[in-house]
Amino acid sequence: MSDVQIQQFRDQIKAAAASKTALSIQGGGSKSWYGNPNAYTPLLTTGFHGIVDYQPEELVITARAGTALATIEAALAEKNQMLAFEPPHFGAQATFGGAIGAGLAGPGRISAGNLRDYVLGTRLMDGQGHDLSFGGKVMKNVAGYDVSRLLPGSLGTFALILEASVKVLPKPAGSASLRCFISEARALKVLNEWAGQPLPLSASSWIGSGDANADGELTIRLAGAVAAVQSATVLMKSTLGATELDPAIAAAFWRDLREHKLDCFHGLGADDALYRLALPAACPPIDFSTLASSGTQQRVLEWHGQQRWWHGPADANTQAKVKAKAIEHGGHASCFRVGSNGVAQRFTLLSDQAHSAALTSVQAQLRKAFDPSGVFATGRLP
Repeated sequence: MSDVQIQQFRDQIKAAAASKTALSIQGGGSKSWYGNPNAYTPLLTTGFHGIVDYQPEELVITARAGTALATIEAALAEKNQMLAFEPPHFGAQATFGGAIGAGLAGPGRISAGNLRDYVLGTRLMDGQGHDLSFGGKVMKNVAGYDVSRLLPGSLGTFALILEASVKVLPKPAGSASLRCFISEARALKVLNEWAGQPLPLSASSWIGSGDANADGELTIRLAGAVAAVQSATVLMKSTLGATELDPAIAAAFWRDLREHKLDCFHGLGADDALYRLALPAACPPIDFSTLASSGTQQRVLEWHGQQRWWHGPADANTQAKVKAKAIEHGGHASCFRVGSNGVAQRFTLLSDQAHSAALTSVQAQLRKAFDPSGVFATGRLP
């Protein structure tokens, strides 16, 4: 059956190339709102599913793009393993290929690394219908361009992912989550200090609103060897006056943070946007009141402050100010979610940043090589 599906993909791609039209790759559609909008004909992958190979002893799993993300996580859980980068689902229908195409990582990204770091190899179909394989099932096996690492975050604008092999990790022996209420500035200071020490910091979140000097809710997750977790727990309780959360409550919090089900992510109006800022660890608190006259001013910090969320107006002027503020601090920003009246271009362009401007031509050349007819040129990613 898989050969039949491969041929169907090839036929659809070749027909699109011949007619000079684009195809919008779609798995379960749980993240169809992410990226710039488009109304192109979908190329559906959900029928192409299944775990191709799973070697727990080698810490590698290979699956087809349409495989449900929940199916993969369930298979790993049986062997006490996990996807360490904690990809968000944003819906029960989320697929493996969709997770890779979106390239998003959850709370554990700060300690475990990004999704891209775990992709070992891929099988893809280019814009001419060629079935190609890159990488493999072990680390350090690539010469030249590591094409497999180009796919995470490409939002289906580069090639069709057929299969992928990713590295998995054992679940930690010990874990604990602690919570306290401190200011944003102090939270950033403490997290940056502790990040430079041999502590089992796994994830962090600070949620606050209004006055930048007001206290907010800091939640820290520890994970690793049992003794290390216990020692760090004592330190954080004594330093911050933090209290330890019940394991079930902690698990629900980190899951809801990953899936944006917490109250701080709700209430997005038609003229609003949820902005995502990726910033250096040393970036101080940002006064969002200088960027817009309206907005909730509520903000969420993850990854020890390197990822920050803010609700604000979705107009082009506010978007430009948010992007400029992120670039000023050495980062970048995007309109992660937008209401029905949101702006079109939701990402900071490579050409807008001094350190990435030169990559614009590289990106264009790679897209031309893999997709000369523009079959995947949906504009979801600039």
